[in-house]
Amino acid sequence: MIRDAFLDVAEIAASLLREPLMAERWSTPSALPDFSTGGLARHLANQVTHTVTFLAAEQGASPIPVLEHFTGNAWVTSGVDSADNVDIRRRSEQAAASTTATDLAADVDAALAELRVTVPAQSADHVVDLGDWGLQVDDFLLTRVMELVVHVDDLAVSLGVPTPPIPPAAAEATIHLLGSLAAWRHGSLKVIRALARHERAPASVAAL
Repeated sequence: MIRDAFLDVAEIAASLLREPLMAERWSTPSALPDFSTGGLARHLANQVTHTVTFLAAEQGASPIPVLEHFTGNAWVTSGVDSADNVDIRRRSEQAAASTTATDLAADVDAALAELRVTVPAQSADHVVDLGDWGLQVDDFLLTRVMELVVHVDDLAVSLGVPTPPIPPAAAEATIHLLGSLAAWRHGSLKVIRALARHERAPASVAAL
């Protein structure tokens, strides 16, 4: 169930944000271009703290399929230097500059404690309002699971610590979503070849 997967991987993210090295590496470059370790940590934390805000907000209307949430977003294919992606990094860096590793970890712990209560209680037909469109709550949580799984790995690499084991349900949901996005972006045949035929595999079938 995606709700359990979300809470499980959010707990892993919270634990990583409490890593003692975090404060030491806060201002150093992360494994991602133009992202400090603190900025990346803030972006990872947003997947938990902002979920509290989204679930508490007034419901949206007319939800769209989860794939359209990505295919309708320019940042998915516009590259790391696009205005959308630069803005994501800028906002995370600004937020990181106004907090500390200790305070960020505490904020995430508090948000997660609240989400352990509110996430299981969500109605299946709850629509999370994302501005221009909405997502059914479980589709919204799926997008957060993918973000958490990907950025937990990014942050662990940035800190030079082993990436924590990802719970199977969260890993499976992430693989399925990224695989679907990769097929949309590159075509199904290229994804099939990348997975099954090394000799005909394309150079990349990256979903994002």
